[in-house]
Amino acid sequence: MKKRQSEYKPLLFTTTMRNPERLKDFLTVLAEYDGEILTNEIIDKVAKILIQKGLYQPMKITQVVKGKWKNEIELSETETEKVFNDNPQSHKEAGFEKGWPSRFDTWFKIAKELGFVWYWPNEEIKFSESGKMLLDKVKPENELMVFANAFAKYQRQNPFRRVLNKNVPLILLIQTIKLLDNDPAYNGTGISRLEIPLLLCWQNDNAESLYREIKKLRKKHGYSPSNEIILDLCYELLNETKRDDNSILGDYPDDFIRKMRLTGLFSLRGGGRFIDINTKEIATVNYILENYISYPTLTTEKDYFDYIGKVDTNLIATLSVYETPVRTTKAELEKWVNHYAWESIKTEMLNLAQKKSSEDDILRVIEQPLRLEFLTSLAILKKLPNVVVKPNFISDDEGLPTSFASGGNPDIECLEDKDTVLIEVTLLTGTQQHIRESFSVHRHLEEYVKKGTKSYSVFISPKSFIDTERYFDFIKKDGLEVRISNIDKFVSSLETKATLNEVTL
Repeated sequence: MKKRQSEYKPLLFTTTMRNPERLKDFLTVLAEYDGEILTNEIIDKVAKILIQKGLYQPMKITQVVKGKWKNEIELSETETEKVFNDNPQSHKEAGFEKGWPSRFDTWFKIAKELGFVWYWPNEEIKFSESGKMLLDKVKPENELMVFANAFAKYQRQNPFRRVLNKNVPLILLIQTIKLLDNDPAYNGTGISRLEIPLLLCWQNDNAESLYREIKKLRKKHGYSPSNEIILDLCYELLNETKRDDNSILGDYPDDFIRKMRLTGLFSLRGGGRFIDINTKEIATVNYILENYISYPTLTTEKDYFDYIGKVDTNLIATLSVYETPVRTTKAELEKWVNHYAWESIKTEMLNLAQKKSSEDDILRVIEQPLRLEFLTSLAILKKLPNVVVKPNFISDDEGLPTSFASGGNPDIECLEDKDTVLIEVTLLTGTQQHIRESFSVHRHLEEYVKKGTKSYSVFISPKSFIDTERYFDFIKKDGLEVRISNIDKFVSSLETKATLNEVTL
């Protein structure tokens, strides 16, 4: 078979696994087989578990199965087996047999490229140090550390990709932003979202040239170049004739911004129109520039995997989240309370409850579970300004969330009169809601009550699961009160009630 020639290509990390929570869910399933030899039998087992949990949903299914997946209820073994057999895969990936083995590779390819798990037919499945860190459920803040570690090393021209582009996108982004911010002609807000496609198509690691190209673009077209102008520049960089590929303008930049935000190193400015360096993480940015501008050329997938999967403890130690992350301040939160009208906050929360996407430039690049924590904090402060709202998510220098709170903290703490109200939010609705949320909510509340703090918890989700309700009813015997509210009910009550206590009754 003739080997395909390398080309210049725009950067898109993956089309199949864009959500880090979804990636972690998939990896959690595969982690059960860490250390085992990858056979077709194991691939089938993994596929069936993913189907059973509704993480992978083939098209040919019954209405009953569809209903269970919609409500996040696991399938029975019989149902799982039938879905698996009714949906043979025709997919083919290089090095993998046609069918489920190739489908397996599409699921986990990005995880391998980012150094989380190594796999190959008839070889040992091996989770790296960073892959194991990512799956540590007690430390959700590890996600930020792991992605900062991976993207500091991620090369466009790596053995997993046949491209001519040669740079480390994160470093190219940092260097370009620094040049723009240091230019007195500009207002120090970083790179425009509309300029990001140029970086995604850039051929090399020459940030100075990219900066000059952007400067030329701004001089001629300001901050609002037309789509056609950007596409023409991109096609020139890609050595392509014009084609219909508006993904370069939309999906690709959005995916890139999301991925870069996962590192905690970048902030959104100007209502989401600009991407800039997060000043809270200057130490990490400087460390990366000092240690990763020069990078090795690695020719085999395994060597590259070992390189990117190794945790740089010195890099991680520079991140603010490593020890004691700085809380989101009242001023930072109030800034966004003033930025968003109540109707916008309400609509966005109801959209999350209904699994609808956001059109807002800022909110759409914040992962949905984290977005719910952010919006819930804004909603309470917007309608109940006398309540002291203390979210525990990790935020950038604009007060926008970049990572979840550490596992030992509730999502949001609210002080009302003499009560400490612990707000816990989730988008999970089925079996996983109980498994992943009930015990942590219980633990957080118990710790506050033990300290002598007058506290109760409020658990907010699109829809509570029966086992969750039973569990919270059960712990009442220990004097622990967890109030349950659906997102729509919570939002509606905020519009009519005067106190958080009344809202959550």
